Amino acid sequence: MSGARATATPRLGSQRAPGRPLPTADPAWSADPYADALRAGRGPLFLRRTDGWLLPLDVERWCAEPDPADLDVLGRCEGAVLDVGCGPGRLVAALAARGRRALGIDVSEAAVALTVRRGGRALRASVFDPLPGTGRWDTALLMDGNIGIGGDPAALLHRMGRLLTPDGLLLVETVPYPDVDERLTVQLTAPHTTPGTPFPWARLSTPALLSRARADGWRVADRWSTDTRTFVALRAPTTKGGPGSD
Repeated sequence: MSGARATATPRLGSQRAPGRPLPTADPAWSADPYADALRAGRGPLFLRRTDGWLLPLDVERWCAEPDPADLDVLGRCEGAVLDVGCGPGRLVAALAARGRRALGIDVSEAAVALTVRRGGRALRASVFDPLPGTGRWDTALLMDGNIGIGGDPAALLHRMGRLLTPDGLLLVETVPYPDVDERLTVQLTAPHTTPGTPFPWARLSTPALLSRARADGWRVADRWSTDTRTFVALRAPTTKGGPGSD
């Protein structure tokens, strides 16, 4: 796996048992223009909906040092931390600098390479792949809209419950507007480029996330906001499904 580095975090768990199919991470995130924007450290970069609506992506913030809202999230982390969709690694690197065990995963080779360059540990993988430490992570992060990965928040939450320890902590960044609950088809695009391959995505406000999480047995530990960002802390179900439940 190009750009990845070995990790001292929990070792590879068992393969997923046959069962319902899981979403897959779209290869658009591993190609241009996303990789170009990460390497440059700036946008503009957008998610483009099929009706032409554009969602700006905050590449500059992702590539900067953690801001006060990020640092608050990092201060809530417990034990070994898995950052899902780690991007260029600002959070993984900050955790490593604090002496915390942390692993970032991302489908983008550029993101993994940048995370490693910043001093973090990272693996090129989808959250739906077999991963190190399955069932033994104390904390997982879904920041920067990553609750949208795969376009199926219920399936993603179920997967996160399998990755975490029973009663493990999931920290999620939500859309900072009420009543947002969307499953979309989008493309990555930048000015003067051809939009990439369409892929599924989702956007959830805090109320929408809480509704799905409670239905899957998660407990709400906290919810908070800054001027422009909103977050939820969830506790994983204390019991996991049997074989084939993924």
